[in-house]
Amino acid sequence: MLELTFGSVGAQRVRFAVVPAEETLGAVRAAAMPDRAPLHRAWASTAHATLAGLDAAELVATITGRDYFPDFLSPPPAGQDTTLAQQLDRLRETPADQVATELALAFAGRRLPNRLVGDPAAARDLLAQQIERCWQALLEPIWTRVADVLAADIAHRARQYAAGGLAAVLADLHPAVSHRPGAVTVRSRHRAHIELDERGLILAPRAINWPEVGVMMLPPWPPMLVYPARGAATVWEGPAEPPPDLAGVVGRAKARLLAELVEPANTAALARRLGLAAGTVSEHLRALRAAGLVGSRRVGRVVEYEITGLGRALVEGVDPR
Repeated sequence: MLELTFGSVGAQRVRFAVVPAEETLGAVRAAAMPDRAPLHRAWASTAHATLAGLDAAELVATITGRDYFPDFLSPPPAGQDTTLAQQLDRLRETPADQVATELALAFAGRRLPNRLVGDPAAARDLLAQQIERCWQALLEPIWTRVADVLAADIAHRARQYAAGGLAAVLADLHPAVSHRPGAVTVRSRHRAHIELDERGLILAPRAINWPEVGVMMLPPWPPMLVYPARGAATVWEGPAEPPPDLAGVVGRAKARLLAELVEPANTAALARRLGLAAGTVSEHLRALRAAGLVGSRRVGRVVEYEITGLGRALVEGVDPR
């Protein structure tokens, strides 16, 4: 059992973040072991051949052990909108002795690959290069869809937090994760305890390599809990198709928006998903809102739209009376 206690630090220190490096590592693990990524097996099977040609054998070996892969490969982000380039910059600043410590843990009982032997700083830089290469080949082409899933998950958790606090968030985060007053526990065959300090706890959804959960607890890294994003399978789905009769009444674009808004989303995500200009989406949303078919609310720095009961009745073909 892994236990993270809040001590004098309250739940207000918990924050969510999209972590591109973590998502890249998940994609590499899925491509290396397609059978371990049930939601993404079709993509992972194709990506497996791509990965074989990327000269990333050391990275694959480092993150496919049974017990642990190095925390320094995915430095916890400073903010919610951290980019992969920023994470790689932090990765390359990792002290050589920290790299050596974490590689030793990752390869306990296994032979360290030749190109990682002898010079931890050179090993760190090689792994950073391989992460960047894997990002470009595996994840960057699908990042828009992945980012939409991650953003939707975080927005959903933010609503849960506003309604019921941290306990509501953790209630369905993952079967292995539970909450009791003052602590978060993660079911594991390992035992460890950490008291959260002023850095708090980062909750990071991951869409690829579902359904694993992981915890970063090794000093000096800020604690981070990585969990499966809800709706991860929708990465491979196209836009929702509205009923033909509804499209005939309100127009195809507005009907598609209504179908998409069964799950709340912001204007930018809807524009990407439907291949429309953001201004066009905004105009349609204003019309749908005026008709009482969608509602809106601010979540953090963005405005989210969600279908109303009347809108849902139209999409589902139910008599709203």
